Amino acid sequence: MKGSLIIVGFFVLGIVCGLMHWLPDLNAYGNMSFLTLCGLLFCVGITVGNNTELLKSFKQLDPRLMLLPLMTIVGTLVATAIATLGMPGRSLTDCLAVGSGFGYYSLSSILITQYRGPELGTIALLANIIREVFTLLGAPLLVRYFGPLSPISCGGATTMDTTLPIITRCSGENFVILSLFHGFLVDFSVPFLVSFFCTL
Repeated sequence: MKGSLIIVGFFVLGIVCGLMHWLPDLNAYGNMSFLTLCGLLFCVGITVGNNTELLKSFKQLDPRLMLLPLMTIVGTLVATAIATLGMPGRSLTDCLAVGSGFGYYSLSSILITQYRGPELGTIALLANIIREVFTLLGAPLLVRYFGPLSPISCGGATTMDTTLPIITRCSGENFVILSLFHGFLVDFSVPFLVSFFCTL
């Protein structure tokens, strides 16, 4: 929860700095957002590559549970498509691009901003932060009413980092490996799905 609030705080600070012209326009320096994103993905790759135990632990999973990331992706996209019916001002592809962020706000918002502009990028940032905060606050109720897999699916791409502690506490330690596996695969799908829907 604290991490999400810090992210939102920096976002608001950036808006204030932009409105007040306290800092130079980063767009004047070329594709600064894209270069920052590449650096972020490079660091994530190093982290995953250095953690050989994480990759080995995935082999211990029940094969049926390995379908959970796919179900999360399909379920999110279907729910997003249905929600689009209540938003006449937005196209289906715009909404699917936002939905396919799966809580990975730093990556999806930058990609969407590049393809579709800052307005939709801001919507993506807020939608994905809300998904993470909802998981952090709602995990106990999700487990109580929908079972131990529900906060993992709800957390989307965040289940291998920010929402992992609350999932471990509410769903149980035996779901840690599944949560990491789920977050890893959903996380990996984000750049491909977001780019795909943005280019339609």
